[in-house]
Amino acid sequence: MVITKRPIMQTLSTRKLVIDIPGRPDGYPLNLTIEAGQVWGVLGPNGAGKTTLLHTLAGLRAPRAGSLLLDDQPTGSLKRRAFSQQVGLVFQDHQDGFPATVLETALIGRHPWLSPWQMESADDVAMAERALEALDVLHLKDRLVSTLSGGERQRVAIATLMTQAPHTWLLDEPSNHLDLHHQVAVMKLLTERAKAGNAIFMCLHDLNLAARWCDNILLMYPDGEACWGPAERMLVPNALERLYDQDLQTVEVDGAPFFVPKRG
Repeated sequence: MVITKRPIMQTLSTRKLVIDIPGRPDGYPLNLTIEAGQVWGVLGPNGAGKTTLLHTLAGLRAPRAGSLLLDDQPTGSLKRRAFSQQVGLVFQDHQDGFPATVLETALIGRHPWLSPWQMESADDVAMAERALEALDVLHLKDRLVSTLSGGERQRVAIATLMTQAPHTWLLDEPSNHLDLHHQVAVMKLLTERAKAGNAIFMCLHDLNLAARWCDNILLMYPDGEACWGPAERMLVPNALERLYDQDLQTVEVDGAPFFVPKRG
């Protein structure tokens, strides 16, 4: 039986972090603290560095300057396996390295918790199946991932992260390829995970998904400027119009702002 242990409260934080984007001057140093129970949305136009930031937080890219800390411990001092037990990432695009079924793919999430050459246990399989069920893809468990639609593959990727069971979830466009029903289902799942004690940090293109589901927002501008804070303070027309170089019309729906681009 694999027992997943982790601290109840944990923070992933940056100290004067500057992400490394070739050809761009140093951006604004980020001093972020991503805590249990929070749902962060990262907004910005194409090329602002959202994906680069996510990969840096996941330890896949070195920052140009500054540091990344897990519970005040530099992440560079942690073994990759230990770090992956606490921090997980869903990529924006998915590539098939080798033929694998949906269940086999979800079980990859258990690898940080297994010793070399250790096989997945019945408990690991049950954990993967629960995650696939939560993402409405359990009925596809014996299908090859290469035969799935884009939306199905995206839900399998999120189920794999759920099977990994890290404390901090990093997601690059989790609503990518999803139809409206599954967009809402995934966002509900992520907020439920935050209520259960996880930290959720995701890049989004859909401004209204961020307004509806996120409690903290990071705005990333193409010139490297950045600002962050509670959603109600960040999701204001003047900041968003400058962010996207687009005039917006704002209405309120169920107590949350809803943004619509104005006609030119």
